[in-house]
Amino acid sequence: MVGLADIRAVTEGLPRSYEVLVRDRIKFRVGQLVYLAMSRDEKQMGIGFPKEEREAALAAYPDKFLPPTKSDERFRWIEVDLSAIDETELRELVLDAWRMCVPKKVAAEYFGE
Repeated sequence: MVGLADIRAVTEGLPRSYEVLVRDRIKFRVGQLVYLAMSRDEKQMGIGFPKEEREAALAAYPDKFLPPTKSDERFRWIEVDLSAIDETELRELVLDAWRMCVPKKVAAEYFGE
């Protein structure tokens, strides 16, 4: 199972990314945009995710992905069960979510594109 330490390892050094504590929940932001939010028990994370791909991910991987809360359905967001993913999947999900929040130029420089 991956956890908060693994998430911090992935987010460390991401340009414009920073960690905040909001109402006892750890969140990772770019500016004011939240791209990752931990559940209070740190067993799940909410993460930026393409809205148009959400239903397919929920249907294909019901053990990994959970729908966002009603209030978050309008956003590009999905919930992830951390016990169902490995470090490689975590890194991919976090980097994809971060990439959705930064300017294309910043992401291209980070990935060497």
